Order: sequence, then structure tokens, then C-alpha cells
Amino acid sequence: MTITQLQVFVKTVEMGSFTKAGQALNMTQPAVSHAILSIESELGVTLFIRDRRKGLILTDVGKRIIVHIREILIGIEKIEQEVAVEKGLEVGTIRIGSFPSASAHFLPKIIRVFREKYPKLELVLHEGTLEEVNEWLLTRVIDVGIIILPSEEMDTLSLAKDKMVVVLRDDHPLYIRPSISIKDLENEPLIVFKGGYESPIIDMFHQAKARLRKEFTVSNVSTALNMVQEGLGLTILAEMSFSTLPPNVKVRNLNPQVWREIALAVPSLKETSFAVQVFIQMVREVFH
Repeated sequence: MTITQLQVFVKTVEMGSFTKAGQALNMTQPAVSHAILSIESELGVTLFIRDRRKGLILTDVGKRIIVHIREILIGIEKIEQEVAVEKGLEVGTIRIGSFPSASAHFLPKIIRVFREKYPKLELVLHEGTLEEVNEWLLTRVIDVGIIILPSEEMDTLSLAKDKMVVVLRDDHPLYIRPSISIKDLENEPLIVFKGGYESPIIDMFHQAKARLRKEFTVSNVSTALNMVQEGLGLTILAEMSFSTLPPNVKVRNLNPQVWREIALAVPSLKETSFAVQVFIQMVREVFH
């Protein structure tokens, strides 16, 4: 297997199509197909299932192999970066994954400072749910992820603590209280936002021995806030998740206060490439 064939395989997985992979790599569709067939022939296994509706689907062995191939390509990048450093050059690509509210809060400043200091290093952004970011880290789709602690599988660098608050209408009976306990929210209709909130909220209610009445589950913060405005329930969000609130919608602190800790994560600090090490050091300087 050649390095080019491995790169074609990874790009085909990312794009989900021979044609799209070819366009991204400036190759013809038959050339991409031939590269994949060559790998399958050499390994003696089928890597893709061709489905008319879903397109290309990785087989079970394909899913296991892609992780190792990504590690090989990352290793090759490390070699190239070490050689470039020896020559006094800065080259490399850093793939960053983040969930939306963290992207909005952290990434603009990180990207601006990084580009000013290291204009020759490339940043590639992937945005998704917390679950997706963690999966991307495990499968080596990304080099660095912004996650919510705790994380037992990754090496992490704390970025900030984000306070959790109750969001409710100003005509709700609980609004007159200076702070609200989880026990106060027992049996209140709760609108739960999926972007990394569901498990912590369930844990909060479990620890308080309070019944969680999950009225709606949504995937967009604006949807949750507008539902609160319409009187459809309350929600618990992190302050970083929103910059403005709809009319008549207010926040109250939880009592006791609850914080979530946001961190930068990599599979292994010892095994990171030169470019990623430079990136992590820069983030340390910006946020600490």
C-alpha cells in the first residue's frame, strides 16, 4: 500500500463518495476506485459496502482499519514536520473539533492569534455535538478537541468553567426567588438541549433525588429559548451557550451553583505532532 492509496481511502471515508473524494484530491473517479480496490485486494477484505440509498458504508473491518490508517498518516505528518523544523520551517495541519457554543466562544480568538503567530500552519475545523467530538478524537479524525470534562481517555488542558443557570419566563412563580435548587424544579416541564447537556442534567436530578420531567428534547439553543418564551417549560443552560435572551425570558442561578469545565483534549500529549504542540502552547498563553 502506498501513502497515496491510504490518503485516498481516508478521503473517501470522509466524503462518502469516490467522485467527491476524487474532486477533493484532484483525481479522477476511476483512479480513486482503483486505489480502494488495490487496498482491498492487498488486504484480502472488503472495506466498503455500496448502498444505493446511503452510498458508501464502511464494513466492520473497514471501521477498525481506518483508525490505524489515520494513525499512519499522522505519523507521516510528524516526520514531515520534524524535518521542516530542522530546516527552520513551519509546516503542518491541525484538525480541531468543537461543539457550537465552545466554537463561538473560543475559536475566533484562538484562530486569530494562531494565524498571526504561525501563518504557515493550517487549521481545519470540524464542528459537531460533544459526542461527535469525542468520537472524532478516538478515531483520530481530529488532532485536538474542545470537550466537557471529565474525560478518562484523553489528555486535557482546562480552558474555562461555565456556569449552569435556569432559564425561565419572568411570570413563572420561581422567578421571584434569587436562586433555584434542583429540588425546586421537580415535576417542572423541562426543555433539555442535547448539545452535551442531557447527561449532566440527569446526573443533577439523580444526585438531588428529584424527579426529572423532560417535556421536550431539542438540538438548538434558540429553539429551547423560544419555547421558554412561549411558556412551554424551563431549561437549564450554560451561560456560554447564549449571548442574548428573548423578551420576558430571564435567568436564575442554581443553588448550589453548578459549573461545567471546558477543556482542550488530545489522545496523547506525548505523541502529538510538532504543529499540535505549538497550538497547545499558544492556547495556554492565551487562556492562562
